[in-house]
Amino acid sequence: MAVSESMIQDIVKEVVAKMNISAPSGHMHGVFPTMEEAIREAEKAQKIVRNLSMDQREKIISVIRRKTRENAEIIARMGVDETGMGNVGDKILKHLLVADKVPGTEDIKTEAYSGDRGLTLVEMGPFGVIGAITPCTNPSETVLCNTIGMLAGGNTVVFNPHPQAIKTTIYTINMVNEASLEAGGPDNVACTVEVPTMETSKTMMQSPVIQLLVATGGPGVVTTVLSSGKKGIGAGAGNPPALVDETADVRKAAQDIVNGCTFDNNLPCIAEKEIVAVASIADELMNYMITEQGCYLASKEVQDKLTSTVMDAKGRLNRKCVGRSAKALLAMVGVDVPDNIRCIVFEGPKEHPLITTELMMPILGMVRCKDFDEALETALWLEHGNRHSAHIHSKNVDRITRYAKALDTAIVVKNGPSYSALGFGGESICTFTIASRTGEGLTSAKSFVKMRRCVMSDSLCIR
Repeated sequence: MAVSESMIQDIVKEVVAKMNISAPSGHMHGVFPTMEEAIREAEKAQKIVRNLSMDQREKIISVIRRKTRENAEIIARMGVDETGMGNVGDKILKHLLVADKVPGTEDIKTEAYSGDRGLTLVEMGPFGVIGAITPCTNPSETVLCNTIGMLAGGNTVVFNPHPQAIKTTIYTINMVNEASLEAGGPDNVACTVEVPTMETSKTMMQSPVIQLLVATGGPGVVTTVLSSGKKGIGAGAGNPPALVDETADVRKAAQDIVNGCTFDNNLPCIAEKEIVAVASIADELMNYMITEQGCYLASKEVQDKLTSTVMDAKGRLNRKCVGRSAKALLAMVGVDVPDNIRCIVFEGPKEHPLITTELMMPILGMVRCKDFDEALETALWLEHGNRHSAHIHSKNVDRITRYAKALDTAIVVKNGPSYSALGFGGESICTFTIASRTGEGLTSAKSFVKMRRCVMSDSLCIR
């Protein structure tokens, strides 16, 4: 029997309605009234997980992948319904990407050195219980990719999720634990609290049980984690520029940039946030975006209205605008557009607030530069030293090289949409924890383990 759109919506509503966060925690695997209980149960589970063979861990991960595929649409709809951010179609693709391209135990490799004086093995061991803070922009995706990588390394994880995405997060954590139990593993490989707060986050970060903290979110939460006195992996903010020079395939650049910018309504931190275009092709680029890529050219009046709507006088984003569609954003300022409009574009100076600020909305401001050198300096200024992501459309290899070296970002995408960096239409692993600030880049299982050296002196070298 075919499942209709209305049936899916009814299922999601029923699931959300049943998830009463104040209900007894026993109804949902891995969910506890207090952070102390969550940490304690994760610690018990970790003592089992660390003794599982790699094959046993991989069996659990395989079931997590299967359940992610099976529940991709339900979780995607839950995320949109709860947070109001993004769109269901792209969120489904993101969950399928997690299921297919987040590395598991194959990422954990042993190195060996042998010589006249014996044998040395360098192996990757678990940290134990990892504390993770997750965002409302990619709540379930982050929980899934973190859990897969952390579990592969022999860890368990306690999440302090964003309160705006708690129901989606709890549903995902329950699903992960059901997968572990189905595969013969322990319960509580991933845990959380019924009501996450700043206090529960503080408890998690201060717990002596937790040696590693992983934060995926804004600069404030990353700074807090990195100031904790513990090892921290910080996936923070970015403001990725997309540079287009006169050697580029301008028509394709327009398509790639708009596709990347509008993916899940610009929620991914790697997405194109502004364009820096060499003057000789700027008009051509703008024309392709408007005539072929569903872009709306905002007048000065509309730009001003958008600015005052999506942020306050201090530049703080209006959460009700983050992750909304172009049509919804334009409606907020009294502009009605057809359903095919998916991005708002305009030209302005680099200091324009809609250009210099990371918006996480399908709004693309374009800065016109006289030549590549000026465009490079402008892109460098707009990225704000986050060293997160940057994109370039050019057929000049020397320029691409200069750009990549100058911006020094964790991700540089050349001649493609930003999401190709996550393995969607590109050759890459997938993650939604991109640790630009602490240097891990695209995190995976090997990011969540510690190096351990085992030395046998004067023995076991048999060459």
